[in-house]
Amino acid sequence: MGNSVSEEFEDTLSQFTMIHSITFLFRIITLGAGNVRTHKLRSALTVLGIVFGVCSVISMLSIGEGASQEVQEQIRRLGSQNVLIQSLKPPDNPNAQQETRNYVIDYGLTYADAERLSSTLPAVEVVVPIKSRDEDLWYGGRKVQVKLLGTVPWFIEQHAMPLKRGRFLTSLDLNRKMNTIVLGESVADKLFLFEDPLGQPVRLGGDTYRVVGIVMPGEGAMGAASSASDLASQGGDAFIPITTVRSRNGDFIMRRAQGSFSAEKVELSELILSVENIDDVLPTARLVEAMLAEHHPKADYKVIVPQRLLEEARKTQRIFSIVLGSIAAISLLVGGIGIMNIMLASVSERTREIGVRRALGARRRDIMAQFLVETLILSIGGGVLGMILGALIPWVVSRLSGLTTILTPGAFVLSFAVSAFIGVVFGLYPARRAALMDPIQALHHE
Repeated sequence: MGNSVSEEFEDTLSQFTMIHSITFLFRIITLGAGNVRTHKLRSALTVLGIVFGVCSVISMLSIGEGASQEVQEQIRRLGSQNVLIQSLKPPDNPNAQQETRNYVIDYGLTYADAERLSSTLPAVEVVVPIKSRDEDLWYGGRKVQVKLLGTVPWFIEQHAMPLKRGRFLTSLDLNRKMNTIVLGESVADKLFLFEDPLGQPVRLGGDTYRVVGIVMPGEGAMGAASSASDLASQGGDAFIPITTVRSRNGDFIMRRAQGSFSAEKVELSELILSVENIDDVLPTARLVEAMLAEHHPKADYKVIVPQRLLEEARKTQRIFSIVLGSIAAISLLVGGIGIMNIMLASVSERTREIGVRRALGARRRDIMAQFLVETLILSIGGGVLGMILGALIPWVVSRLSGLTTILTPGAFVLSFAVSAFIGVVFGLYPARRAALMDPIQALHHE
């Protein structure tokens, strides 16, 4: 019987204590909010530092994240399991050009390189050769400048280019060196307007080609755009069999000017090596570089490894985020100093009030809690406003400039946590100073 009464008394006491604590907390928050409302203009100016600081953190991180993701996506489109090799024109020798006005430059990748790499490297699953040049494509009286890509039928399979209509190149086209051409979507739209392109004849140089397909820009097109073609991501390419372009145009690019001419001999503009296992990409790239260095003493090539570029882009993004976050954190620091300054002034103004409250029985922790709550109201309120503004600014930037911005939950959590932390840290000293005041001296303060 006694135990049950004792347990009931303890439960009642604990409930009363909890209710009292909740009531006390509510009264402290109400009192703090009332004091903040009393000086509306001062409070508004005080929180501006926190608002702009939080807004800067979110905006900068979202813009930086958007730019980084866009770069990484472009690199991914090159193919994380690909190794790209491009022909690179060596620097001109002005002395050699002065000696003769007619000269020929022989550089870049060769068909022998493609055969050697395909047969020697066991990890390489597919080799895609590309021979590119700028050409004018004619249909009737209309002309469109295109990046002509001489390639192989499996180009579309390796790059996952969406086929809008018709077909892509076939082995028959390749073996018979047929005059068939596949157009990018934007080229077909500009050249044919409202006519049906399929089956139509187009003129390329002095030859006529038949349109057999239309491809849309896609991931594979971006891969070509970043290497062999600057227009592929917009569907601005034309594709013909590589055997045809070699048969019709040869390996020379001729340039004439005022009684002299120059010629460049380039067999292949680019080679794309597709590796079966992603773990073999970097070792294969090192073997490619070693083999090419042996047969190309002029270093007339460039090896691009998208996987390596992607890792570097991620490292850069991390550094970029740290730098941007640090810059924005300075605004938060300034805002915190502003809050502490205002709270110190508030403590001085309310010295007599503190003395009265202490004389009426308020404890030091009650005074400290009151000023800490006021500081937290200012800092957290500023943090919430800053998050709203920080979410709005990237949207405006994206709409006006077309830049990609990405709002991440981590930026909001970080900004809110920092604003609350600043409220506690910069409010602790003023609150402690108010709590440690001597009640008698505070009551005699004028």
